[in-house]
Amino acid sequence: MPKVQSALPVQPDHTVRRGPAAARPEWRTDLDGLRGLAIALVVAFHVWAGRVSGGVDVFLVLSGFFFTGAIVRGVERQGRVAARNTARRTLRRLTPSLVVVLAAIVAATVVLRPYTQLGETAAQTLATMFYGQNWYLATAELDYLAPDPSVSPLQHLWSMSVQGQFYLVIFAILAGWAWLRRQGRVGRPGLLLALAGLGLLSFWYAAFGTSQHQAWTYYDSVARGWELLAGAALAVAAPWVRLPARLRGVAAALGLLMVLACGPLFDGANQFPGVAALWPVAAACLVIVAGFGVHGERRGVANRLLSGRVCTELGALAYPLYLWHWPILIFYLAETGRVRAGLVDGLVVIGVSLLLAVATTRLIETPLRLPPRGSAATPSRGAGVLVGVLAVTVLASSLGWQLVLRANPAVPPQALDSARYPGAAALLSGAEFAPETMRPTVFEAHVDAPSPTFDGCITPNREVRTCTYGDPTATRSIALVGGSHSEHWLPALELLGVEHGFRVVSYLKEGCPIVLADQPSYAEWPFPECHEWSVEVLDRLAAEPPDWVFTLSTRYRQQGIGDEVPAEYLEVWSALQDRGLNVLAMRDTPRLRRDGVLYRANDCLAHRGDADSCGLDRADALDLVDPAMAPAAGYPNIHLLDLSDAVCRPQRCRVVEGNVLIYRDEHHLTASYARSLAPELGRQMSAVTGWW
Repeated sequence: MPKVQSALPVQPDHTVRRGPAAARPEWRTDLDGLRGLAIALVVAFHVWAGRVSGGVDVFLVLSGFFFTGAIVRGVERQGRVAARNTARRTLRRLTPSLVVVLAAIVAATVVLRPYTQLGETAAQTLATMFYGQNWYLATAELDYLAPDPSVSPLQHLWSMSVQGQFYLVIFAILAGWAWLRRQGRVGRPGLLLALAGLGLLSFWYAAFGTSQHQAWTYYDSVARGWELLAGAALAVAAPWVRLPARLRGVAAALGLLMVLACGPLFDGANQFPGVAALWPVAAACLVIVAGFGVHGERRGVANRLLSGRVCTELGALAYPLYLWHWPILIFYLAETGRVRAGLVDGLVVIGVSLLLAVATTRLIETPLRLPPRGSAATPSRGAGVLVGVLAVTVLASSLGWQLVLRANPAVPPQALDSARYPGAAALLSGAEFAPETMRPTVFEAHVDAPSPTFDGCITPNREVRTCTYGDPTATRSIALVGGSHSEHWLPALELLGVEHGFRVVSYLKEGCPIVLADQPSYAEWPFPECHEWSVEVLDRLAAEPPDWVFTLSTRYRQQGIGDEVPAEYLEVWSALQDRGLNVLAMRDTPRLRRDGVLYRANDCLAHRGDADSCGLDRADALDLVDPAMAPAAGYPNIHLLDLSDAVCRPQRCRVVEGNVLIYRDEHHLTASYARSLAPELGRQMSAVTGWW
């Protein structure tokens, strides 16, 4: 049976085979070293730079190369794919270490993290065990009720899911090719053309998706497919690809330099797997091709460097090191409240990860590796039992917790008694109240959201959606425009619309305050469809002008404390003025963050925090004077609203006021608290509009 190796592998099996298997190509120790270099870059960039290095893209190319090559050679020797043996070997190589790490993550979450995170960890654990983590994270990027996946100790396992899905697809393709080959219809050239065609389609899809919705495309298996198919195509084309002797060393050296330069040159999280990913993919392909048809000392200097002990030893640990380093880092940062590790503590994180990787290799992977064919040896029974028990425990606990949550779904409060739950009134008028159980509770917080979140009236894509709230029969109207920070004012506007007779027409898009710049300065990733959506919204507002446009006037300062008016907002104000539209411009609400790290109010409260300790100093969140006042003086159509005093005390912004939880996550108001803001919002709006 041919050896099957993954891009994120356990230590490869170097067992010497005899008979037909002896014709297999010499084992590429330089590719072991390339894998080792790639994992070193992945770990270093995660720990110290907080960005993508391109190492995972190298892994994916190697995965496609080794897995496809092994099966193709097996088909040419045996005339068919060995489905059972391939599946057994692949699962035996990938599953044991994964199960051990998942068990450790679940246990650490229970012990160290707030109990409000157990459900999310359980869901991601199940997604990982069934190789669907990438789709879970992609969906979470589009779901405003989902927690931010970037803080998950399981986030890095998306690549394992992409790899597992590729194995299934390429195995089916190769099985079909094996059948056609037996019929004498399709040989290697036909297979190569098919893989190249699929790779080009996947690349086109990735390039288009990256330019339109990077957050989804990053995790999309179809968009990632071309990287694996590049390696697969090389494996099929191997018999025909031979570089001239003079070019082999140049190709390997260039590929090695490109791998090393990828992280500093590219912002992979915002650019891959689109056109920019050609860089790490081409780098891996150059190193692979440079070794075709040559052996050992005849390979170039770069290939021999990669075959050195340091790189190959790291390559042998690549899979468990990849599994361990991210959760160790995330739990460390979560416990210390830091954005990223420094030099010394980063070395400690890496050291602990290496020790765990070595232990996992020696105690779990090596004892469970299949023995050579014909050997009387058997995999370790003890290690097998341990992995089996852990797998059942992790699966049962994760599934059980999910069933508990499904049986007891969180239901947001619809209408709270203002006497018992005065909310903002406790700040503004000093309303007296007796202590009550906080509402929404920490388990209800994430679903206590405005209507558009549930009725589909905040769009995740390019489509402009409009919905009507408040008094639908009223002649007066307010257009609510922007992203989720405009949306979270809707519960208050709905109450005022019903009371004072006006319609609220929503123009909302997730993560998109209305903007005319292709790449606004505050954007976290390329999001061109935000600009396209904004232009169409402005055109619609001009065609059917409302009495007022309600949108934001400020945004938190990403690099520093307080808030500001981005230059892009002024451009929008000018566009609204040119269209004759009057604007109610609301100062944005504070975001919960410490030293630049966002945190969720419900997690903090569940983790031994209280209303005050889970809050933040007002001076860290808001400038002393509304920063929109000075620029707004030059725009007669801009009328400012500021409810900061209804959210924050003079010195402190707490997370609970008047028995009502203010935040449903890191920075969005709960619908319950927003409704308690209606009287003050109505007072300020009345002073501007004169409607009541």
